Amino acid sequence: MAHHEHDHDFHIPGNSLWSPLSCIGVGLLAFGLIAFLHAASFGVSELVGEIMMLNGLALTVYGTGKWFMDLVNESRERGFKEKVQVLDIANRYGMLFFIVSEAMFFAAFFAAYFFLRGHAFVWPPENIFTLDVALPTINTLLLLTSGATITIAHHAIMDKDMLKARTFTLLTFVLGFIFLALQMVEYSHALFDMDSGVYGSTFYMLTGFHGFHVLVGSLMLVAVWRRMNKGDFSDKQHFYFEATAWYWHFVDVVWLGLYLAVYLM
Repeated sequence: MAHHEHDHDFHIPGNSLWSPLSCIGVGLLAFGLIAFLHAASFGVSELVGEIMMLNGLALTVYGTGKWFMDLVNESRERGFKEKVQVLDIANRYGMLFFIVSEAMFFAAFFAAYFFLRGHAFVWPPENIFTLDVALPTINTLLLLTSGATITIAHHAIMDKDMLKARTFTLLTFVLGFIFLALQMVEYSHALFDMDSGVYGSTFYMLTGFHGFHVLVGSLMLVAVWRRMNKGDFSDKQHFYFEATAWYWHFVDVVWLGLYLAVYLM
C-alpha cells in the first residue's frame, strides 16, 4: 500500500486523542453550567455543576492545547518547500465557514435584543441605570486601532519585514488585552447584572460573548507572535496569521454593531 500514500492532493491527518478529549471537555463544561444554573430543578447541589465545569474546562484547555501543538509540529515538518494547494484552499474554506458560524451566533443574539427592544414600552427599562459611553468609546478606538495594526503586520510579512510584523502583532494583542481590562472596569461600575430582567441578560450575553471572542483572538495572536519568533512563517506561507487576522477583523466588525446598537441607540 506504500505506493498509494501520496496518490492524491488531500492531506489526511493522523489519529489523535486530543480532538475527542476536547469535545468531552466542552460537553462537561456545558452540562456543568446547566447543572449549576438549574441545580434545584435537578435535585442536586450547585457544587456538582461547579465540579463538572472545572473538570470540563481543564479537559478543554489541555486537549485543545495539545491538539494545537500537534498541528504546529505537523506544519513545521512539512516546511515551507512543500506547497499543497488543495490543503491551502481547504484551510481557507474551513476558516471562512467557522467565521460564518460565529456570525450566526451573534445574529441570533442581536435578533433577540432588537425583538425585546421593539416590544418593550420603555427601553431600557425604568429600573435600569445604563452605563456611560466613555469606556465603550475608548474600547471602540482601541479595536479600530488594533484592526489597523494587524493589517500593517500582514503587509510587513508580505514585504519580508518580519521584525515589523512581530512588532505590530505584539501591539495588536496588547490592545486586545487592554480592551478586556477596560471591559472589566466597565462591568465593575454596572448597577445591574444578568438577573436584572431581559435588558441585563441580553446586555451581558452580547458584550460578554464578544469579550470572550476578543480573549480567544488575543490568545491566537500571542500564538502567532511566538511562531513568528520561531521563524514558522514566510512571505508565501503564513495562513495561520491570515486566519487569525480574519478572525480579528470579524471581532472588530461585531463590536461596531454592539457599540451602535447597545450603547449609542
